[in-house]
Amino acid sequence: MGGLKDELLKAIWHAFTALDLDRSGKVSKSQLKVLSHNLCTVLKVPHDPVALEEHFRDDDEGPVSNQGYMPYLNKFILEKVQDNFDKIEFNRMCWTLCVKKNLTKNPLLITEEDAFKVWAIFNFLSEDKYPLLIVPEEIEYLLKKLTEAMGGGWQQEQFEHYKINFDDSKDGLSAWELIELVGNGQFSKGMDRQTVSMAINEVFNELILDVLKQGYMMKKGHKRKNWTERWFVLKPNIISYYVSEDLKDKKGDILLDENCCVESLPDKDGKKCLFLIKCFDKTFEISASDKKKKQEWIQAIHSTVHLLKLGSPPPHKEARQRRKELRRKLLAEQEELERQMKELQAANENKQQELESVRKKLEEAASRAADEEKKRLQTQAELQTRFSTELEREKLIRQQMEEQVAQKSSELEQYLQRVRELEDMYLKLQEALEDEKQARQDEETVRKLQARLLEEESSKRAELEKWHLAQQQAIQTTEAEKQELEQQRVLKEQALQEAMAQLEQLELERKQALEQYEGVKKKLEMATNTTKSWKDKVAHHEGLIRLIEPGSKKPHLITNWGPAAFTQAELEEREKSWKEKRTTE
Repeated sequence: MGGLKDELLKAIWHAFTALDLDRSGKVSKSQLKVLSHNLCTVLKVPHDPVALEEHFRDDDEGPVSNQGYMPYLNKFILEKVQDNFDKIEFNRMCWTLCVKKNLTKNPLLITEEDAFKVWAIFNFLSEDKYPLLIVPEEIEYLLKKLTEAMGGGWQQEQFEHYKINFDDSKDGLSAWELIELVGNGQFSKGMDRQTVSMAINEVFNELILDVLKQGYMMKKGHKRKNWTERWFVLKPNIISYYVSEDLKDKKGDILLDENCCVESLPDKDGKKCLFLIKCFDKTFEISASDKKKKQEWIQAIHSTVHLLKLGSPPPHKEARQRRKELRRKLLAEQEELERQMKELQAANENKQQELESVRKKLEEAASRAADEEKKRLQTQAELQTRFSTELEREKLIRQQMEEQVAQKSSELEQYLQRVRELEDMYLKLQEALEDEKQARQDEETVRKLQARLLEEESSKRAELEKWHLAQQQAIQTTEAEKQELEQQRVLKEQALQEAMAQLEQLELERKQALEQYEGVKKKLEMATNTTKSWKDKVAHHEGLIRLIEPGSKKPHLITNWGPAAFTQAELEEREKSWKEKRTTE
C-alpha cells in the first residue's frame, strides 16, 4: 500500500504544482476543494464534504501550501484508497491539470496521447524526492526499452555523448524535459511516428498497466465448446481477454493465484499449440498461433504464478527497486569514498602541515642560531663601546661633582650669610613689635581717660539739668519765696558758672587727651607700618622667622569719647578729684 501511495502522490504533485500559478508554493482553497473532489471520484473514495469544508474553512488565513494540504490528503483520501480504481483515468485527470501549463510548444514527433504515456512512465521511474526528477540511469533504461520495442539497436555511444553534454548542475530531467527528449526523435532516428507510438504504448502497458504479456490466441468456450480468437492480456494476478486489442469489449478474466498451474496439451481436434490453465474452479484451454508463442505464454504464466507464491512484485517493479537500491548503494559507496578521500586529504594536509611546521621550526632554529651569534657579536661590541662610554661618563661625572661641590660650598656661605641677616631682621622685628605693643598700651590708657571724662561730663550735664528744673520750679512758687529763690538762683548761677568753667576745663582736657590719642594713633600707625615692612621682609626671606603677634585684648571700657579712651587708673584718678571738689563746695 505504501508503494501505491507514493505513485499516487507523484501524479497529485504535478496537479498541485500546476494549480500554483504564481509559483509561490501555495494554492487557493477553492481549487484544492475541486481537486479533492475529483481525486475522490477517480480513486473511488467516499467523498466527505463535511471533512473537506472543516479542513478548508473560509476563516482560514490565505491559500494552502503543499505541507498544509498533505494531512487532509493522507487522512481522507490516500489512506482510504483500494486497488480497485482505474489508473489510466486517475493519471489522465492529473495530466489534464498540468499539461497546458508545462508541455512544450515546440513541434514533437509524438502525439499528446503518447506524451501522456511518457509522463506516466516518468512518474513510475522518477526518484522519490520532490521536485520529481528522473536520473540518467533511468533515462537510459527507458530509452533502451523504447529502442527494443521499436526493433532498433541501442546506440550506447550516442547516449554517452548525451550524458557528457548533460547539465552538471541538475541531477536529472523533469517530466516535461523527458517528453521533449523522447519527442524530438534524437534516439529514434529513422523510425516513423507510428513505430515510436507503438513502442511507447508497449512500454506504457508493461510499466504502468503491469502488462506482462499480450497477444491474440484462440480460446475454447465452456458452454458451446467452440474456439474463438481473443486478445489476451497477462497481468501479475489476472489474465483478461477482449474481443480485440483496443480493449473496449472485455469478455472475461482468468484469476490467478498461487494454486493455479499451466500445462502443455497435445494437438487435438485440428488445433495445435494447445495448453491448459487450471484454476481453483475453472479450466481454460487455449491455442497459440505457433510453438514459440505457446512456450512464451506458458513460461510467462508459470513465472507469474511463481511470483504470486513468493509474494514478489512484478518483474519490472522489482527491477526498478533493484536499480534504486543499487543507486543508493553506489551513492552510499560514493559518499563513503568521498568521505575517505576527504579524510585522506585532511590527513595528507595535516601531514603536509606537520612537515611544513617541522621545516619552519628547523628554519626558525637556524635563524635563531644565526641571530644569537649575531646578537652575541653585537653584544660584545656594544659592551666594549659601553665600557669606553662608561669610563668617559665617569670622568665627566667626577668633574661635574667637583664643580657641584664647589658650587654647593659657595651656596652654603651665601645661605649662612642670609641666615645671619634674617637673625638681625628678627631682632629688629622684635623691637618693632615691642614698640607696637607699648603704643597699643598707650592707646588703651588714653581711651580709658577719654571714657572717664565723658562720664563726668555726662553727670555734670545731668546735674545742671536738675538745677535748671529746680530753678524753674522755684520761679513758679510764691512771690514770697521769689527773692529767696533769686538769691539761690544767683548762687546756683555762680555754681553753674563754676560748673561751666569746670566743663570747659574738662573740654580742654578732653581735647588734650584727643591730641594725645592722635599722637599715640600716629605712633601706632608708624609701628604698624614698620611691623608690616618687617613682615614683608620676613616673607621675602622665605619665611624662616615666624612673626610674634600680640595676644587677645580684654574687654574695653566704652565712654562718650569712644571705646578704651582712658585707662582704668586715669578714670579712678579723675573720679577721686571730682569727689573732692564736691565736698569743698
